[in-house]
Amino acid sequence: MTRNTVSARILPDTGMEVLSKREVRRLADSSQSGLYHLFRRCALAVLTTGAETDDARGLLARYPDFAIRIEQQDRGVALDVENAPAQAFVDGVIIQGIKELLFAVLRDIVYVENEIRGKHMMDDPESITNAVFEILRNARVLKPNAEPNLVVCWGGHSINRNEYAYTKKVGYELGLRGLDICTGCGPGAMKGPMKGATIAHLKQRRYRNRYIGITEPGIIAAESPNPIVNQLVIMPDIEKRLEAFVRLGHGILVFPGGVGTAEEILYLMGILLHPDNADMPFPFVLTGPKESREYFEQIDQFLRLTLGDDAAKRYEIVVDDPARAAEVMKRGLVDVRANRMKAGDAFFFNWSLKLPFAFQQPFEPSHENMAALDLNRNRHPHELAADLRRAFSGIVAGNVKEEGIRAIEAFGPYVLTGEPEIMAALDALLAEFVAQHRMKLPGANPYKPCYILA
Repeated sequence: MTRNTVSARILPDTGMEVLSKREVRRLADSSQSGLYHLFRRCALAVLTTGAETDDARGLLARYPDFAIRIEQQDRGVALDVENAPAQAFVDGVIIQGIKELLFAVLRDIVYVENEIRGKHMMDDPESITNAVFEILRNARVLKPNAEPNLVVCWGGHSINRNEYAYTKKVGYELGLRGLDICTGCGPGAMKGPMKGATIAHLKQRRYRNRYIGITEPGIIAAESPNPIVNQLVIMPDIEKRLEAFVRLGHGILVFPGGVGTAEEILYLMGILLHPDNADMPFPFVLTGPKESREYFEQIDQFLRLTLGDDAAKRYEIVVDDPARAAEVMKRGLVDVRANRMKAGDAFFFNWSLKLPFAFQQPFEPSHENMAALDLNRNRHPHELAADLRRAFSGIVAGNVKEEGIRAIEAFGPYVLTGEPEIMAALDALLAEFVAQHRMKLPGANPYKPCYILA
């Protein structure tokens, strides 16, 4: 395949201007304990910003000779790239927004390595939450003087054109109401709300806008950031990424998606159903165009079956009405502000939200761990939601993450066991995702499930 590449030296504007010799050595170390491969993979994803692909291995294969090196010099750190994607450059000069994201990658990888790993005891909820806070603070996305106006938008990266157009309309309505957007930073439903909001923000002559993208190394390689993201944060793993969303955001709006979106819904439902969070306002809206009505009906049925009818009280479904979806969110944020004021909690970080340790522990989707999940209703709904979330997380890994794909190739599909009615509902839901083209692998081959039900 023909490809255009560029080799260049890239200098930062502000921020990560100097590194220690030890940090430079770790970033250049290509051994198993080194950081080079992680840095290279994330940097390549940023340099292909705007590419709509979910093929992590394909991206690396297309640029096998891409290299990135750190040069410490008198004026500060420089990044030397060789055979980098030409789309990140104009006349040999890197695009400003992409450069900012590239140095955000460097910032977060160095900070997590130096200040989080080994220094925080990650065996208790408070330490994990503090680590999430410190990463977000270091990334300068915590705004102490801002009103509660940050809406997290979740949804699929490969939605159809009508659904994508709808996400832009909702983003436009959110922007007209002065709301900022936070997403997983990729394409599809992560890009659309940001794109719609940019137009509305300009119409309202609002210029200090936030389009925050929160990702993690296993995802960014498969979902490059979209061009609108102006603040990028790379969390160490999927669980800290999810906690960052619910601590930083003031409400969550969900568009149609696939298994990854179902994982996010179950994560949030498990948190909201915890008894300690029963009285905490947290606007949660599921919305899409009229052709997505069946999708939300299926999600609603699955949640009611597995978690009980009371679970439906924590979310509202809005079909084919972008303005109403934004209005519901805006009204919900009024309650969030009043609650934070009453509790004396910060607007910029939701300290009061209770996150059970099971929602914070990194889940390794090994065949053994997937088989050990307890998918039965003879337990508290928030506990079942945690294991259902892990099941979907494993399926996401087996579909698109390089490590998960390799595990499936080596050991065959994951085996899931549980209560027959739940397993039948899970299988039916996933089959519908396949039929609606919401579960697909890179390339032209038809989808092959990475799981079997026992």
